[in-house]
Amino acid sequence: MAAPAPGSISVFSSAQELGASLAQLVAQRAASCVAGARARFALGLSGGSLVSMLARELPAAIAPAGPAGLAHWTLGFCDERLVPFEHAESTYGLYRTHLLSKLPIPDSQVITINPQLPVEDAAEDYARKLRQAFQGDSIPVFDLLILGVGPDGHTCSLFPDHPLLQEREKIVAPISDSPKPPPQRVTLTLPVLNAARTVIFVATGEGKAAVLKRILEDKEDSPLPAALVQPHTGKLCWFLDEAAARLLTVPFEKHSTL
Repeated sequence: MAAPAPGSISVFSSAQELGASLAQLVAQRAASCVAGARARFALGLSGGSLVSMLARELPAAIAPAGPAGLAHWTLGFCDERLVPFEHAESTYGLYRTHLLSKLPIPDSQVITINPQLPVEDAAEDYARKLRQAFQGDSIPVFDLLILGVGPDGHTCSLFPDHPLLQEREKIVAPISDSPKPPPQRVTLTLPVLNAARTVIFVATGEGKAAVLKRILEDKEDSPLPAALVQPHTGKLCWFLDEAAARLLTVPFEKHSTL
């Protein structure tokens, strides 16, 4: 089978430069969406190292827009661990502490799971909240999704060879057997990822180099989860640092602020 189109690949000299450019892109996309016909910016965030990167760079990048711009943001999470928000593994909890404390986004526009529910109910509850927030969309259409990728090629809580990769009906799915702890999670499904207007994958460090080469260059009969993210009408971008991109031979754009 043919390798999927990799999208645009941007390589930065350091994770710090990548983070600054990512924050500027979020700010520009937000301003454009808020000024547009829908007057709203819908952003989906992932956890892991992205939390500290965005917490460091995003507040200053969006400061010129002021609190009035943030009033038009809708914020969701690409996946979430079924743990209390105070737990160190809670993606929303980490963002609440490190980023949202600096951004006056109305609480009613931050869409979270209910971690007190059983995992199947938590997934249904989160799907209901998304449908309510995205009224008029047959499937939630985010303006921007920021995704990570694991060394095994997983993204969100969609893992290699897992049955959830075949899910076509649900917009949110529960997972009780995550190979990466904690085992119980709630995740957006591929139909939602591929409905987004823009998807940006962020990967840093040489520990990601081998899997990025597989995702972006190899022709595999059973593509890794991250390789299955191919927005139908939206844009796909990869933001990598030099260490993560070191094995790539496909063309990419080199960025440096130096």
